[in-house]
Amino acid sequence: MPSVLLDHAATHYAVTGNGAVVCEVATGRALHTELLDRESCVRLYERVRELPVTFDLLADGKVFAERPRFALLDTFGLDAPSVKLMRDTRTVVDTLVPQTLQQVGRLERVTMLWRTPEDRDFVVRCVEEDPKLLWTSSGPHNLEISDAHASKGNALTWLCGYLGIPIEESVAFGDMLNDVSMLRAAGDGVAMANASPEAKAAADHTTLCNDEGGVGAYLEGLLSR
Repeated sequence: MPSVLLDHAATHYAVTGNGAVVCEVATGRALHTELLDRESCVRLYERVRELPVTFDLLADGKVFAERPRFALLDTFGLDAPSVKLMRDTRTVVDTLVPQTLQQVGRLERVTMLWRTPEDRDFVVRCVEEDPKLLWTSSGPHNLEISDAHASKGNALTWLCGYLGIPIEESVAFGDMLNDVSMLRAAGDGVAMANASPEAKAAADHTTLCNDEGGVGAYLEGLLSR
């Protein structure tokens, strides 16, 4: 997460890995986890390993990428800032996913990039055939695979219970498919003006787009009441 968020005085907790982990920011301690099943992860990898897709492991606070698949980043049609972000945040390894899994601890999520709709549909079918897995997406040519119980909505519900705050009093902001469960769970789900159709349909309200400071504008409206 960006340091500008982590260092802010109002940031006490973080939901990461699409809801796989709820952390206490000051200590980095995991308060709640819904981690990815390793055997399911290996089975999925074996089924898709011949496809020209990435298979990045979010584990132990890092994102591990196989070197040959990391070399494919420029082939998925992503914009330059997205490619740069991925290059800057990946830890490239020379081991294959099954071997890397033996070396990591907390396994939160798999992130995959795909080229063709056919490849995407095949991956989705593979995930949906395993009851321990759940897929979602946070951008173009992107699939994110987590434990079937891991979602931002479930994590928000857990955190509100942990803090003793009625979830009806929570406000959540989102813009993509992976935010839908959170927008539905929150007392007030707010979609950005440039959000995906799925996010807008799940939200109670919309705000300005991210380039216009939509989150801040909405919060200022709430706090000024």
